[in-house]
Amino acid sequence: MKGFILGVFVTLIALAACGWFVLKQNYIDFSADQRPSSLERRLAMGAMDSWAEHRAPDAKNPVPATEENLVTGAKLYLEHCAGCHGLPSNPSGQFAKSFNPPVPNFFRKAPDMPENQNFFITRQGIRWTGMPAWSHILSDTQIWQVVAFMTNIEKLPPAAQKVLEPQEAAAPPPPPAPMPKGMKMDH
Repeated sequence: MKGFILGVFVTLIALAACGWFVLKQNYIDFSADQRPSSLERRLAMGAMDSWAEHRAPDAKNPVPATEENLVTGAKLYLEHCAGCHGLPSNPSGQFAKSFNPPVPNFFRKAPDMPENQNFFITRQGIRWTGMPAWSHILSDTQIWQVVAFMTNIEKLPPAAQKVLEPQEAAAPPPPPAPMPKGMKMDH
């Protein structure tokens, strides 16, 4: 039995040393413009899903999905999330192609995690992905409003949908009127 335990210990040390060697010799590409391998995606997503499932407090959303809360959630989403996670008019988001692992596009595939896990991930952020910890910027109530919005993203009331519509750019000011003949400008 002593030999078996020693063998397991030596094997773990050897694996850790091999992993350290691979990292130090630059055999792994960490650049964000390269697509991660399927193994990396499976391992990372599995670890992230497990982390959220086991660490997220078992909490119910205290913010009811009223029109007012969904409109507020839409405004917060537009201001803080849409650049990466997209809008109905641009589901990929302007920064989405810059991230690996890929950013979820919520207008192509609605979030399918329970609300407590979405709250936890939004609040805590996800290391090495570009997803910030919004707890330093938004209150818990605001985060719950965004979560309520995301939960209802496929069945938003018209007022919340309107928040997400492209806004018309303000018309440029008209050119100055020509000066009447004979007038001089003061300098």
